Amino acid sequence: MIRRVTSPHVPEPPPERWSNCLVSDGIAYVSGMTARGTDPAQLAKMDEYEQAKLIFNKIKGMVEAAGGAMADVVKVTIYVTNIKNNTKVWKARAEFFTGDFPASTLVEVSALAAPEILVEIEAIAHIGKGKR
Repeated sequence: MIRRVTSPHVPEPPPERWSNCLVSDGIAYVSGMTARGTDPAQLAKMDEYEQAKLIFNKIKGMVEAAGGAMADVVKVTIYVTNIKNNTKVWKARAEFFTGDFPASTLVEVSALAAPEILVEIEAIAHIGKGKR
């Protein structure tokens, strides 16, 4: 059975677009999250660190709504528009994980959903299995 998860901390997408999080057999699949939902003028002033921190908070909200914790996250895929600023993303990531970090992929893309969006992160969590 596949279960859709929602969180009061993460705005839901418009109907019939995508699901923010689906859980199947104890595995939570969190869609790519961005800093979208922030005031556009404020978002345009945010760097990769600030956006990534906001995104990891959204992921945390989705994983917790699924019944898990950040220690259950086993994989993250991070998309950035400027790979030279990767250390800003790593700095934010270090605020959410300890011990053995999740398996990670970092990819530079030419653009994301809007010009002011610099980072997008998706995650996979094995609910209740984290030991970090």
